[in-house]
Amino acid sequence: MTVVACLVLLALAVPTAGQEQWPKFRGPAAGAVPDDPSLPEQWSETENVVWKTAIPGLGWSSPVVWDDHVFLTSAVSAGQEEVPVPGLYDEHDHISANATHRWVVYDVDFETGAIRWERELHRELPQLRRHIKNSYASETPVTDGELLYIYFGSLGLVAAFDLDGAEVWRTEIGVFNTLIELGTAASPVLHGDRLFIVNDNTTASFMIALDKRTGEELWRVSRDERGNNWSTPVVWENRVRTEIVTTGSDGVRSYDLDGGLLWELKGMSNLTTPSPFVAEGLVYISSGYPGGALRPVYAIHPGASGDISLWAEDTDTWSTRFPGNRASSEYIAWAYPLLGTYNTTALVYRGIYYTLLDRGLLIAHNARTGAEVYGRQRIRVGSGFTASPWGYNGKVFLLSEAGDTYVIKAGPEFEILGTNPLNEMTLATPAVVRGSLLIRTQSALYRIARTAEQ
Repeated sequence: MTVVACLVLLALAVPTAGQEQWPKFRGPAAGAVPDDPSLPEQWSETENVVWKTAIPGLGWSSPVVWDDHVFLTSAVSAGQEEVPVPGLYDEHDHISANATHRWVVYDVDFETGAIRWERELHRELPQLRRHIKNSYASETPVTDGELLYIYFGSLGLVAAFDLDGAEVWRTEIGVFNTLIELGTAASPVLHGDRLFIVNDNTTASFMIALDKRTGEELWRVSRDERGNNWSTPVVWENRVRTEIVTTGSDGVRSYDLDGGLLWELKGMSNLTTPSPFVAEGLVYISSGYPGGALRPVYAIHPGASGDISLWAEDTDTWSTRFPGNRASSEYIAWAYPLLGTYNTTALVYRGIYYTLLDRGLLIAHNARTGAEVYGRQRIRVGSGFTASPWGYNGKVFLLSEAGDTYVIKAGPEFEILGTNPLNEMTLATPAVVRGSLLIRTQSALYRIARTAEQ
């Protein structure tokens, strides 16, 4: 046997990180999961359900998984709070809390679904208002397998716990309002010994780096943002350098690990929720406030510097300057001015960039070139989407706000293969790990896996 053949066999024998752990929002590869024949492709409230665990309160943070620990957060009210239902809302549909809340982190046993431990971080009447579809616990935790890092933007509180539930440190970074009191949502990210948090607010927007072992502030940089950004940053380890890519409605900015500005890009929509992510050697940026004059997607090469903007907010020359509306430049592999999404983050799976529009349309483009693979395809009339898509085993999965997961054939031809109902609202993006799918609904956490021959 050749050395190359031995190395290939060894690589196939080693489990991938995407199968073994799910330590952050959207997992190790931004929703693209290695093929695993044990992963479920059909389920319901009763079919292929290993366990279902009730989770008190309201929280739209995603579950994260390390070994037999499933972590998630919630805000538990002492009274009755107005709860959302699936559907479109005006951005001004914000509410105040009716009663004292407890901000809680839960550790759920992966095998049994039992709550191993819960820890209350704080208790008070929330200071901030929120949009009715948001929650006071929308930031997804992150873990390195040694500590679990929690951020509640509505409290301005960052904390670290060991996996047995002992608090290691806590740091307060300030409570700040967002534009038109929509609430907070951007999750923390880890790299090396540092924890990075972006807090864009109406008072003094900033990005902060904390020592992950102590919570000590290492640096803070100001950001020229107005508080209309709910996007989680990404640490991009590319062939040129390592950088922290952040989005914002007033611009995309990339920083080095010490907070120095590397490059920026202007030309985003009025509100920004989708998170930047890395695939195919590029970083993908999206912003798509409905009705905005500019709702762009950008695919960016490594090595950029300075201002790499393609479009200004008020440009009206897209169609004449860029036939077909697809554009590119030295550092922008491709871009479209009107492809961006409002809430969902796109998926790159098997070389295709999938855009899931909130109103239930799916669009596919070549992830490297931006060439259209297929145009808008209707998933189901009346379906709305907030959770981001994921893919495995040659299929793309789209979880609606009503709790229905649509199974789409991956590749150049659009085909709906099936629908998996849970019959309860969900906005949280699931975790996919070790043959199981972990879906958070409004009241519960499901572990779904093949429990019978399919």
